[in-house]
Amino acid sequence: MNKILIFSVLLSLHFLSQCSSQALAKKRPNILFAIMDDATYKHMGAYGCKWVKTPNFDRVAKNGLLFQRAYTNNAKCAPSRANILTGRNSWQLEEAANHWPYFPVKFRSFAEALVEHGYRVGYTGKGFSPAVVQNADGSKRDLLVKAYNSKKTTPPTTKISPVDYAENFTEFLKEDTDLSKPFFFWFGGLEPHRGYEFGSGIAKGNKKLSDLQQEDVFKFWPDNDSVRTDLLDYAFEIEYFDHQLGKMLAKLEAIGELENTLIVVTSDNGMAFPRVKGQEYEYSNHLPLAIMWADGIQNPGRKLDNYISFIDFAPTFLELAGVEPDASKMQSVTGQSFVSLFQNEPIKNGNDYVLIGKERHDVGRPHDQGYPIRGIVQNNMLYLHNFKPERWPAGNPETGYTNTDGGPTKTVVLNKIKTPQEAYFWEWSFGKRPNEEFYDLSTDPDCLHNLIGDKKYLSHYKLLKEKLFSKLLEQKDPRVLGNGDIFDQYKFADPQSINFYERFFNKDKSLDWGWITDSDFQDISKFPYIQK
Repeated sequence: MNKILIFSVLLSLHFLSQCSSQALAKKRPNILFAIMDDATYKHMGAYGCKWVKTPNFDRVAKNGLLFQRAYTNNAKCAPSRANILTGRNSWQLEEAANHWPYFPVKFRSFAEALVEHGYRVGYTGKGFSPAVVQNADGSKRDLLVKAYNSKKTTPPTTKISPVDYAENFTEFLKEDTDLSKPFFFWFGGLEPHRGYEFGSGIAKGNKKLSDLQQEDVFKFWPDNDSVRTDLLDYAFEIEYFDHQLGKMLAKLEAIGELENTLIVVTSDNGMAFPRVKGQEYEYSNHLPLAIMWADGIQNPGRKLDNYISFIDFAPTFLELAGVEPDASKMQSVTGQSFVSLFQNEPIKNGNDYVLIGKERHDVGRPHDQGYPIRGIVQNNMLYLHNFKPERWPAGNPETGYTNTDGGPTKTVVLNKIKTPQEAYFWEWSFGKRPNEEFYDLSTDPDCLHNLIGDKKYLSHYKLLKEKLFSKLLEQKDPRVLGNGDIFDQYKFADPQSINFYERFFNKDKSLDWGWITDSDFQDISKFPYIQK
C-alpha cells in the first residue's frame, strides 16, 4: 500500500511539474516579425497618412504601441537586416556592413539562438537578403533557419510576389501543433520593393492622383503626374503587404494564439525613390514601427517618443525568450532591450539618440567603392559625416546611379539636369555632397537646408559630432580608426555585378543592371553648370 501511495505521489508531482513547465513555456510569447521591403514611416495610416490604407498596421498600433522614433542603422536591405539579426551596428559586422556581402561565419543571429532555446523558427518571403551565407565548412546556412515559400498565389499585379505569405505562415503553424512551444516567425514581404506595375495604384487600387496633397510629394521631387502615379503604385504594394498581415492576425486569432503573440510590424529601409533608400537622411532611416502583445503590453494605445534602433530588436526578443547573453552564443550585442516599455516603464540606461551609417551599397563606382557615411540623430537634429565627398553619393552618373532603383520618379529627377533653372532637383538626389551635413528635423524633415556654419546651431553641431565620434571609437569602427578602406576591399558577393564599373566600360555582355534602366546612364560633361 505504501508503495502504491508513493508511486501516486511521484506521478502527481511529475504531472504538476509537466503542467508547470508548460505554463512557463506559455509565458514566453510567440513572436511574429512582419517587415516590409522599402517603406518610409510616414506612409502608414497610424502616422496620419490618408492616401495609403493600412488598417492592420493601424490595428497593431491602436492595440499596442506606436513608435515615433524608430530608425534603421543602415538604409539598405542586407545591412539593415544584418543589424536586426545580430544586434550590432554595421561597422561592427565586417563584410556584413555592405550590401550583397559574404556574411561572416562568426556572427550568429538571434533566430539561431532561439532555436537552441526551445523556439520553432521560420520565415516566408524575403529573409536575410541579398547575401551569401555559409557555415565554416562551406555548407548553406540560413540566418532565419527555415524558409516557407512553397504556397503560391496569383497577385494583383505582375510585380507583386506570387508567394502566398499568409498560407505559408499557416503551413509553418501546422508543422508542429504543440502550442506549449513558442515560435518566432519572420514575415518578409517583398513589397513595396521595386519594380511596380505602372498605373496599378489607379487601375487596380481605385486611387486617384488627387488623393495626394502637395505636402505628400517630398520637396526634393518635382510634383507631376508621373511622380504621383509612382507614389500611388508604391501605396498599392504597401496595402497588399498590410492585407497579408491581416490574414496572419486572423489565423492567430482563430487558433487562440493572438493574445500571447508579440506582433512587430516595420520596414527594413525607406522607400525606393531618389534621395531616400540607400541614403542616410530622415526618410531613409526613420521607419514605421508598431508592436502589439495583449498579454504583455500595459496601457495599450500609447505613442512612444523613445529613440529605438534596429539593433535593439535582438536583445528585446532574447530577453522575452529568457535567453541570457552568454547562452545565446552570439557576438556581444550593442543594442538595448526595450522590454520595459511594454510595462510602461523607462528603458534602463536607455539611449536618447541613434547612430546611423553606411558603407558600400550597390556597386557602380571604380573598384566597387562605397560611399561611407556615419551619422547621429538626437533631439530631432541629424548630423552626417561624409567620409568621401569626392565620390558620387548615389553612384557614378556614367554607370546609372546604381544606388537608386530605376523607376518613373528617378527618370523625372534625372531629366531635370537638362533644365538649368530646375537642376536643383537633380543636385538634391544625385549631386556631390559636402563633408558634413546638419539638419533640424523638426522644421526640415526633407533635409534640404544644411545648417553647417549657422552660428545659431553651432553648439548643437559640436555636441552631436563629438558624441558620434566618441561612440564610434568605443565601438572600434574601422572608419574612424584609420582602416576604413577595408570595407571597399570586401568582395561584392553578386557574381553578375561584381566589378561593375570596369566591366561596363569593357562592354562585358554578362553584366547585370536589372535594378536600374538604360536611361539612367548619364554623361554629365554635357551640362557645364553641374559640379563635377
